[in-house]
Parts: sequence; structure tokens; C-alpha cells
Amino acid sequence: MATAIRTQGLTKDYRPAFGGRPIRALDDLSIEIQEGETFGLVGPNGSGKTTALKLLLGLIFPTSGRAWIYDSDLNSPTIKQRIGYLPEGPYYYPFLRAQEMLRFYASLFGMDGQAAEQRVTELLRLVDMERWRYTPVNECSRGMVQRLGLAQALINDPDLLILDEPTSGLDPLVSFRIREVIAGLKDQGKTILMCSHLLHEVEALCDRIAILHQGVVKALGPMEELRAVTQSPPDANLEAVFIRMLSEEKAL
Repeated sequence: MATAIRTQGLTKDYRPAFGGRPIRALDDLSIEIQEGETFGLVGPNGSGKTTALKLLLGLIFPTSGRAWIYDSDLNSPTIKQRIGYLPEGPYYYPFLRAQEMLRFYASLFGMDGQAAEQRVTELLRLVDMERWRYTPVNECSRGMVQRLGLAQALINDPDLLILDEPTSGLDPLVSFRIREVIAGLKDQGKTILMCSHLLHEVEALCDRIAILHQGVVKALGPMEELRAVTQSPPDANLEAVFIRMLSEEKAL
């Protein structure tokens, strides 16, 4: 199986605005994510999850280390065309209607005319937003904006989908629908990298999971390996494993 994402010693330090010692947000991240895999990053606030995603997207630059997507440099325009990204708390032009917003993103990938209209309609239907296609973004609820955000991330039919807190703060029905869409994309063989504080969702969707704490990967693997590393019971869920690991870290 081919490698979709590979990082080698990826490290990021932030310099405080008013001087002082740099703050290490991510420390020596070295992982491989295979094509078709759904991979989860979990950790407490400030553990380095979003920093890792931003580095992979080329939105910020590493202090040291390297990363590759499909064995290519992160800044390759060809590679960027194969990625879809849903940020946490997405913001879109407020006065565009839902379908206009998606048309705009389609145009960024060179899609226009009938092809763009067909893709926009398909995605609005996929995320249950077809009936609100003429609704301005600033009149959409948070759940509606999140569903539009997922549609936006899929506009280019990406091979790699990067999701940052895809269901955070949403009501149960919207969360369930988004999980359904993600599960369907997984079944299609898409590579998915997702960060979430909702551990039950990560456990249900992800093939392997990395637990980050203070910028360092403390454990990585499928659930059975995470249970073994933390000496958790065979039926322990991800939340129990996560709490056990962080409790042990604080005790050291």
C-alpha cells in the first residue's frame, strides 16, 4: 500500500510576541499514513494537533524536520489539488448563497459551467443542504455552515481529506449526518486525517490513532495496541485509554 503522508522529525517552535523562550508546539513528529487509511489525532488542548495539520497543509513552516504527501513536497501545486481541508470553525463569505459559495471554490480548481453545477448539486445533496442552496451563508446555522464546509472540502474530489474538529459543537443529528458522510468517504477508499476531541467518533471511524501530549506522540496504533501500551482492559474504549495515559503522564 502506498504512503499518503510521511513526516520525519517534524518540529514547530513558536516565538512569543514579547520575547522569551520559544514554545515548542510539536516535537519530532514521525509518522506514516497509508493510502485509504483513516487516521486520528487526539490530545488535550495545546497538544499540537492543529499545528500538525497546518504544517501538512503548508500554512505554516516547520522549525525542523520534513513532511511529504504522496512522496511529493508539500508546496507542490499538483499535490495541493489532491487535498480537501475542513478547518475548525470555518468562515466563508457571509453574503454568498450556499450554492454560490461552492461555485466559487469550484472555480479555484478550474471547474465551471455544467461540470461545476453538477458537482455543486451533488455535494449539496450529499450533506443535506440542497433545500438551502439559495440561503446566504450568514443566515445559516452553525451546523449548516459546517455541512457546507464539508462540501467545500470535497469540491475537488480529493484523494486526501484533512478534517479539524469536523463535528465539534454540533447537535446530535448534524453530527450523525457528518459521521455518515465521513464513513462513506472511508468506504470509497479516501485517505482521511482527522483531529477531534470527540473520542467516540475517532474510535468509530479511525483505523489507527495517535495520542499527542505536549507536542509529543505518546502512543500510536489501532485500538488494541493503544490498550496494550496503557495496560487497559480489553474492552476499554478510547476515552478510557486516553484518560489513563494522560493520568500516568501527570503522575510522572
